[in-house]
Amino acid sequence: MILEWLISPIDPARSHDIGLALSWHARFMVLGWGILAPLAIMMARFFKVLPGQDWPRELDSKTWWRAHWMSQTMVVILSVIGLVLIWMSSQNSGTATLHRLFGYSVLFLAAVQALSGIFRGSKGGPTDQKSNGSLRGDHYEMTQHRLVFEAVHKSCGYLALILMIGAIASGMWVANAPNWMWLGLSIWWTALAVVSVHLQRQGRAMDTYQAIWGPGSEHPGNRMKKQGWGTRRPDFPQQSFDKQRET
Repeated sequence: MILEWLISPIDPARSHDIGLALSWHARFMVLGWGILAPLAIMMARFFKVLPGQDWPRELDSKTWWRAHWMSQTMVVILSVIGLVLIWMSSQNSGTATLHRLFGYSVLFLAAVQALSGIFRGSKGGPTDQKSNGSLRGDHYEMTQHRLVFEAVHKSCGYLALILMIGAIASGMWVANAPNWMWLGLSIWWTALAVVSVHLQRQGRAMDTYQAIWGPGSEHPGNRMKKQGWGTRRPDFPQQSFDKQRET
């Protein structure tokens, strides 16, 4: 009985027969936006300092950065493939129109994200291996270029995550996806939300600048307002930090 319900389409009045191109479009988009994109955002938000990392003695962990850009690059690739596949199919119902609005909005934001990442500016600072001894850099100095990048990149990323839910839900309705797909994605997104709330309450949303360069007042970004909502700058006395660096 339960198995029969799970494999039945969400709308019993319609069949679940969408063709090869549309079915693979759905798979690629759900994999990219429903699974990889949320994980990439969580890595960037909650794992700039890894569990067990001796911060601020150990700085600038690259794990979150590699996971974030590699996952998001895969999302872009899957999106391009999915876009080509949807152009090979056709859906003309009102719900399909809504799905297009959600979908193209998400893809537009994805393009903005990719371009902003490419043109985010230089890093600088003592951990930048490309600086040739100079500390100058957009990120280290928190220039206007960097401030604009962070505002655009973060706001577009979270907006895309919200619109993604509408895009996938409306697409699954058009495809009349079986109940197990709705249930599986609902459980997955709920689990991600619960874990995110838990990590946020733990204070895992570390300020990017301090995660990279530490809390020292000699770093110009630490003399400026921290960036991003809900991020944390640990209450770490400067004298204690100086003592740790000396050891």
